[in-house]
Amino acid sequence: MLAEGLEFDPARDAEAFAYAPAAPAVFLLRGDDPQAEPYVSKTANLRRRLHRLLGPPEHSRRLNLRDRVRWIEFTATGSDFESGFLLYRTLRSAFPKTYGDRLRLRFAPLLKLHIENEYPRASITTRLGRLGGKSLYYGPFPSRTAAEKFANDSLDFFKMRRCVDDLHPDPAFPGCIYSEMKMCLAPCFKGCTDDDYHVEVARVQTYFNTSGDSLLREISQQRDQASAGLEFEKAATLHAAAEKLKPVLAQLPEIVRRIDQLTAIMVQRSAIPESAAFFSIDAGLITGPLTFPIQATEHTKSQSMESRVLATLATLSPEPSKGALETMEHLALLKRWFYRSTREGELFLADMKSGLPLRRLVRGIARVYRNEKPETKM
Repeated sequence: MLAEGLEFDPARDAEAFAYAPAAPAVFLLRGDDPQAEPYVSKTANLRRRLHRLLGPPEHSRRLNLRDRVRWIEFTATGSDFESGFLLYRTLRSAFPKTYGDRLRLRFAPLLKLHIENEYPRASITTRLGRLGGKSLYYGPFPSRTAAEKFANDSLDFFKMRRCVDDLHPDPAFPGCIYSEMKMCLAPCFKGCTDDDYHVEVARVQTYFNTSGDSLLREISQQRDQASAGLEFEKAATLHAAAEKLKPVLAQLPEIVRRIDQLTAIMVQRSAIPESAAFFSIDAGLITGPLTFPIQATEHTKSQSMESRVLATLATLSPEPSKGALETMEHLALLKRWFYRSTREGELFLADMKSGLPLRRLVRGIARVYRNEKPETKM
């Protein structure tokens, strides 16, 4: 898991300290006892941290492992995200039962579309169902409150049910306030046919799949048709609906996608000089880092930067998920990084039709390498 290792002898501690880089790293300390738990952590300066943990003990309450450690393993990292991701993988391997508590992972809020239900509905959850199931998930959102607000504001434009019960349609059922306000097709008392309800669900699904663009286009087209037909009152109503929809879509973070379609490349600084580090996100799963040399080698000097990026990414094979839990953990790490107020590195999301934005990605690599601020979207 970790790239480098060395034996630690207290009598020759200076050699170990000199070998360890004075740079960010994830490290693991082991003793001779194979049953003893290792010490795993990350640090901004490995040499300084080892001095503190393994140096001659001082008269203080600081943790000192000088007489207990025999082996040091470590990997130098180029960014805080790389350190966090490598720490997660190391802890997951070393402490398979308790790594989640050690990392204090908080699963990302997701919007769930219950397609498997006979009468589909939407809800907010932090749990993914089994992989390959019919339900669709959208996220990650910064908080449950943000996810609930977006879902509720969005569903005001549709007539899909809001209730959470499994329905057994009965014409004698009185319905609820949403059916009285004509905000639900009311399948609970056969207020619509099953086909009509599933058509409405399909509209909702398309809305979430396109981050709301489908509904905005639909309203705009209807408004233009009404204007062309001289139905000015209808056109004004549709224009008001479009204006009401825009602030709803504005609250949607760029990263929120259908999870099985969440594909992106993250660019971070690399521990290797004159390089950047790529992390691939595929269906919410993170793979990497992959080193990308800034300067072209002799056999790639004739290639464009875009071609070099594509060739490098082609060597990165996404690791298959072992289950929904691993995807939830990767989404939690992605959420933790993306919504930080002082985020380092940049994320480039792929479009389902046009793929990765290569020109923006190339510019982003240069900014990350130079430690410049990300571009501001207009």
